[in-house]
Amino acid sequence: MRIRLTTSLAAIATFLTLVPPSLLAQEIDAGHIDQMRFRHIGPTGNRVTSVSGVIGDRFTYYAGAASGGLWKTDDAGLNWRPIFDEQKVHAIGEVAVADTDPNIVWVGTGEPFLRSNVSIGNGVWKSTDAGETWTHMGLDGTGRISRIIIHPTDPDIVYAASVGHGYAPQQERGIYRTTDGGETWEHVLFVDEETGASDLVMDPNNPRILFAGTWQIALRTWARTSGGPGSAIHVSRDGGTTWTRLEGNGLPTRQIGKIGLCMTADDSDRIYALIETGDGIPWEGGETDGGELWRSDDGGVHWNLTSYNRDLAGRTAYYTRCEVAPDNKNEAYFIAAAYSWSYDGGVTSEAAGFLQGPNWDHHDMWIDPTNPDRQAVGGDGGISVSENRGDSWFRIQLPIAQMYHVTVDNAVPYNVMGNRQDGPSARGPSNARAGGLFGPGTIPRSAWITVGGGESGFATPDPTDPNIVWSSASGAGAGGGIVVRWDARNQQYREVEVWPETTTGHPADSVRYRFQWTFPLLISPHDNNTIYVTSQHVHRTRNGGQSWDVISPDLSTNDRSKMGISGGLTPDNIGVEYCCVIYAFDESPVEAGVLWAGTNDGLVQVSRDNGANWTNVTDNIPNLPPDGVVRMIDASRYEAGKAYIAVEHHQVGDFEARAYKTDDYGETWTQITDGIDDGVLSYTRSIIEDPVRPGLLYLGTESTLYVSFDDGESWRSLHTNMPHSPMYGLVVQEHFNDLVVGTYGRGYWVLDDITPLQQLTPEIAARPAHLFSPRAAYRFRPVSEQYTMFDDQTDGVDPPYGASINYWLGGDVAGEAEIEISNGAGEVVRTLAGTTVQGVNRVWWDLEGEALELPRLRTKPLYADDIQLGEDRVRPFPGAGPFGGGGPSILQPPGMYTVTLRVNGETFTQSLEVRKDPNSEGTEAEIAEQIAMLEDIRADADSAVAMIDRIESVRRQVLDTRDILIERGDQPDIVDAANALNESLIEVEQGLFQMRGTGTGQDGVRYPTRLFERLSYLFNTTSVADFRPTDQQGEVHVILEERLAMIAAALEAVMDDDVEAFNRMLQQLGLRIIT
Repeated sequence: MRIRLTTSLAAIATFLTLVPPSLLAQEIDAGHIDQMRFRHIGPTGNRVTSVSGVIGDRFTYYAGAASGGLWKTDDAGLNWRPIFDEQKVHAIGEVAVADTDPNIVWVGTGEPFLRSNVSIGNGVWKSTDAGETWTHMGLDGTGRISRIIIHPTDPDIVYAASVGHGYAPQQERGIYRTTDGGETWEHVLFVDEETGASDLVMDPNNPRILFAGTWQIALRTWARTSGGPGSAIHVSRDGGTTWTRLEGNGLPTRQIGKIGLCMTADDSDRIYALIETGDGIPWEGGETDGGELWRSDDGGVHWNLTSYNRDLAGRTAYYTRCEVAPDNKNEAYFIAAAYSWSYDGGVTSEAAGFLQGPNWDHHDMWIDPTNPDRQAVGGDGGISVSENRGDSWFRIQLPIAQMYHVTVDNAVPYNVMGNRQDGPSARGPSNARAGGLFGPGTIPRSAWITVGGGESGFATPDPTDPNIVWSSASGAGAGGGIVVRWDARNQQYREVEVWPETTTGHPADSVRYRFQWTFPLLISPHDNNTIYVTSQHVHRTRNGGQSWDVISPDLSTNDRSKMGISGGLTPDNIGVEYCCVIYAFDESPVEAGVLWAGTNDGLVQVSRDNGANWTNVTDNIPNLPPDGVVRMIDASRYEAGKAYIAVEHHQVGDFEARAYKTDDYGETWTQITDGIDDGVLSYTRSIIEDPVRPGLLYLGTESTLYVSFDDGESWRSLHTNMPHSPMYGLVVQEHFNDLVVGTYGRGYWVLDDITPLQQLTPEIAARPAHLFSPRAAYRFRPVSEQYTMFDDQTDGVDPPYGASINYWLGGDVAGEAEIEISNGAGEVVRTLAGTTVQGVNRVWWDLEGEALELPRLRTKPLYADDIQLGEDRVRPFPGAGPFGGGGPSILQPPGMYTVTLRVNGETFTQSLEVRKDPNSEGTEAEIAEQIAMLEDIRADADSAVAMIDRIESVRRQVLDTRDILIERGDQPDIVDAANALNESLIEVEQGLFQMRGTGTGQDGVRYPTRLFERLSYLFNTTSVADFRPTDQQGEVHVILEERLAMIAAALEAVMDDDVEAFNRMLQQLGLRIIT
């Protein structure tokens, strides 16, 4: 979303246009911005494509996410952690653990369960320390690894089944074998360049026997074709050295597609085979066989068709897996949309109802061969673990959400939204602001709500009213061109679809409007009542969706040869492979009516008259192969004729990064990809322009986020701590100046406060130090928390509270960095220690003043001689009450502050605005009254602490003197006087705080509070929200001040009389007096 820049940001943007940015690009590397850290905000995730446990270890499991990395649990699924995030690959197709050594773990990358919007990998990886570290072991070009089998007694022998990426003919398909732990590989089974391996099993009783399912599969932007002469079952009886294709003897005789295989230790002769047929429906002019499940009972020599039940495989390309119980050859499980099982060898089967099984859209299953009651299943709902043979399941969701796009609204704080694969649309806060028991610091899964639409489209907020969200999809599953208008006030939506005729099961050439799975939805930057969506045409509504106008011709190639039935033997038509559609769309923020459209068949078109006429500018783009997908168009906010596009060709087998810019309405284009890594995961997904600094760009590829300071002439990694998932969406929330990233595999991530990137110039980079102008900070007040689970691993993270202070250090620093915060009156309210790393340094001020230093207790609690003092002869103060281990501090009021940085002998200053929470009820005048009273209470607390410190110092000296005299044994009268003086001091001191408190055993509720605890409580209640103090708070304060004065008078009396008298006695003995 775009909003008008503030005056200060606009001034910065004007200044930066004068800076030669190419100089800066030469100065900056990734390490210089490492302190700019991303945070995950949610929502909860979904798709797990591979699972494995450790034999005999009921606590350890691994889960490979579709595009969210590898996860591990050591406590039977209660807690999970990512263990593969350092690698620049994210799609996990297979994970396998060696039987002989659980420290040996293999991972095959690339998702083998195929549809569009699935990621490829870069081969296989190996860990020899149970996932702590990883080594890449080759097979880079395989694209997708469907199975890894480790020899049961020799872990150096490993087999890998490669589907191939599927986007073009390739050699790297079939079965590979290593006998030296992955140092070298043999390509032991290769059919042809169109055929890979969908499955591989080893005889549990004889590792020389292997069965492989080969699969002829072709993926393109416009179609998926499963099936052909390359699909077959092959057997090796010599450890994979030679293979025999199985034909006849009961197997299908016509074309087949994907194959899933499973065997059991209970009977090596029993083999199950899920085989994709055409279910008897004609395909490409010929007949097809029918059936789903075949079984052999003689080691693969003869086969019988066992079941026609389509639930066993469903959408075969996306599923087709089976497992057999290791102790019962007739107990088989079939992993598909349904979770099915058979107890009679597949003759009959039963499917679990929704959420009665492990989850939904299942993909992989692991059964402990030594204890078949232990099972794990991965699917689109997460990972599920059973320890009672599937009678019940412990279901786990990980933070691995696949988000198609990202948008933000203009609420304060803002919301982030989009649509999630295998889940509904999602809208959640960038900052939950929750207080109370459940809330602080986290964004719970319960903070995310749906906004209509479906799993695959956009959720776009109205820029003038964050209560209104327009959401789209091709469906939750299939549907059509869904468009809804959602209202947060009643949390309901109106269905305003352009053409409400279902497209389920229809190929592209049979529908009126080709709304692709994730078609664009745009609210005009000039008129929030103008909404655009796209099929092969541009559609526009100006009356809330009551009616729609078509404002363009077909802007695609309209190539009818690419609009047929998708799926192959098993048709699968839900809009994902719809070709010849407008895939990217934008309107110039500078000039109304300048419209840009990019298609998924490689065209770019522009209109300068609000859609009346269109110009095809594709031929003007250099080095642009045909059949690309224009993933994103970002029309410049600085020049009407300028735009940026990201184009990718990975679905036709070309993985090169491509991004371009034009500044003359598409008449000429410049390729802007220098600095982007060259690899199979380098194809571009997104590109946007910074809203403050011209020429500052952000670009996302399939695995990495980049930044350019020179309008795309060169790129640098901006990834810092973010995991390497597909960078599907980018947006800068302009009011907060945050970069928000929508990943397709790890949810949403926020880089708070990108002002250092916007303000960094070559001159600044050349300096020893520089303090950046800080963004304004909101003085947010906590809101009611939602009930949620503690330690939910899918929780998002709130931003650090307060103001982000950023400065640049050009090299080594002598000494420390100190930051001082002064209020409008010039009073220093806080001093902070800074970091001293080269590059951008970031320190957060929590908007609090200096905290009260708690008393230093130098004596033991009353009646608790077992409590020991520390090495410095002090113990922690236990009576801080609501302040816990720290003393009270005052949240500073809204207003202007001065930030002073002192480093390397230099001093820098900048102004900082602290803004009132616009959601809080109180006024700034009421805040001033509140703070005035808090300052008075704080002053009283300071006085109480000073008295406690004074008493504790005197008592420590008295007790030490007494102990010396007791040891001497010749001054019993002075010993008695010391005891009496100590008691007099205790009498005063216990009016200040509860001296029986030890800080353990909930002592706070055992004994009455005293003055300091009561001041603490009053401070805490007075500081709630932004209200002026109540009358009764003022009355209590007066009473407490009177008590403080009485205690102070009593202390002075003891010091003037009792201590003075005791000192005279000590002087007579020549001993040191009490001070």
